Amino acid sequence: MKTKLQIGLLPRVIIAIILGLLTGRILPEWSVRIFVTFNDLFSQFLSFSIPLIILGLVAPGIADMGKRAGKLLALTVVLAYGFTLFSGFFTYFSCEAIFSKILSPESLSNIDTADPGANMATAYFFIEMPPVFGVMTALILASILGMGISTGKGNTLRIILMEFNGIIEKLITKVIIPILPLFIFGIFLNMSFSGAAFQIISLFGKVIVVIFILHILLLIIMFAIAGTIGKKNPFKLLYTMLPAYMTALGSSSSAATIPVTLNQVKKLGVDGDVADFCVPLCATIHLSGSTMKIVAMSLAICIMTELPHDLLLYAGFICMLGIMMIAAPGVPGGAIMASIAVLQSILHFDEMAIGLMIALYIAIDSFGTACNVTGDGAIAIIVDRFLKRDRSAENSTS
Repeated sequence: MKTKLQIGLLPRVIIAIILGLLTGRILPEWSVRIFVTFNDLFSQFLSFSIPLIILGLVAPGIADMGKRAGKLLALTVVLAYGFTLFSGFFTYFSCEAIFSKILSPESLSNIDTADPGANMATAYFFIEMPPVFGVMTALILASILGMGISTGKGNTLRIILMEFNGIIEKLITKVIIPILPLFIFGIFLNMSFSGAAFQIISLFGKVIVVIFILHILLLIIMFAIAGTIGKKNPFKLLYTMLPAYMTALGSSSSAATIPVTLNQVKKLGVDGDVADFCVPLCATIHLSGSTMKIVAMSLAICIMTELPHDLLLYAGFICMLGIMMIAAPGVPGGAIMASIAVLQSILHFDEMAIGLMIALYIAIDSFGTACNVTGDGAIAIIVDRFLKRDRSAENSTS
């Protein structure tokens, strides 16, 4: 009997990235535009689906947690924002020590601040698919419905939500996950075709290397904490999250990676209800990687343009940054757009500095996103451990 060869998601994502980079400089523009058109359509479909995914996963997850839902919601929010703040200050102190030695104002002399996406191929046509409601609306609605069902006695709405949950899970496993590698291929194909992203990367090579090293260290620290609390090997946990990391690296969207993140978090041994609750929520509020990139890049520009960058100034900037970026959850490049107001009001960045920030952020957007979604696994482990301790305490007293 013949067995069908199955290629895992991680190899497919890696193949998609490599093929996109290799073929972008070879394929004619008309063929690149075909993939760009597909990506635009799939991106619109993702934007439409994400609020539904959040509602379909979070509400039933909260409902199944019962009375513990309120505590776990608060714990998840505190952990997500706490790790985001830790990332910001960890990055500030590390980069302050490093950048002062490797950067100088002369570094900006040959940098072109032109739009990095100017040479990218465009879609043949565009179909707008507006979501039924926004991501924050979905989170709030899911929380209200879930906690309401968990404390009520009726089963009608619970049954409806469970059936909706089944539909969403099929959407994730049968539609979104199989198409993601092709979507990732289209992103890297267009990046390679334009060449602009690589130009920005070469200009800020030192900064990018530092950011890459720091975000690996941050993930090790996060999973060391989670592994200690959850009594698990942190490096095995990190390895399990690798498919989510690579998917986010290719898609540059934490929202688009939710299905993969959810699948890998459950493989970590996290309870299914906790995973369904934590992963969509953290995709919106946990921004450690994005914070790291923006803090590091803004500090580099401050040093190169001789702007103030003392600790007190950056403390306020980091605290506000973690809140402002929630305004653009899961959207590729959305975090930098949401942070422009903070960059202008607190760090006093002018148009040239903002242009540099946007160009550099877009060029390495995927690294921060990959750090965000991988770190979601660490938060889920801690929340799951808290829930198990809570249950054990209840059983011992009963």
